[in-house]
Amino acid sequence: MKRELERHGISPTFQRLKILEYLRKSKSHPTVEMIYEALSKDIPTISKATIYNTLHIFARKGIVAELSICEEGARFDANTEPHAHFRCVKCGNIYDVDFLFERIDEIHGHKVFEIIICLKGICRNCAHENRAED
Repeated sequence: MKRELERHGISPTFQRLKILEYLRKSKSHPTVEMIYEALSKDIPTISKATIYNTLHIFARKGIVAELSICEEGARFDANTEPHAHFRCVKCGNIYDVDFLFERIDEIHGHKVFEIIICLKGICRNCAHENRAED
């Protein structure tokens, strides 16, 4: 990870490496708040501002993707390959899902930079809980 940050012209500080490591291990598409809660126990000097600024540097360099698919604010994804997301409207969890779509660079004369697909529904865990409650 250190070399990856250096390759992108980012100084690989301890806190930046820990933030990237957390994102790579996490599949929850965390918010700044979630990352802070997870890392502040082991890194008491880390601040939400540091996390916020680091994530935006990473996003500008293409190391992570910033997702604006939730009402509670931006989430971040270390998987920058094309894929879709499923958001559970009951628990709020976000999952990566396979979704077949073509790479589109232009449509009707418009230049395409990004494709965002977010499916919303009830995840299998919440659906299972609903069945158990019935």
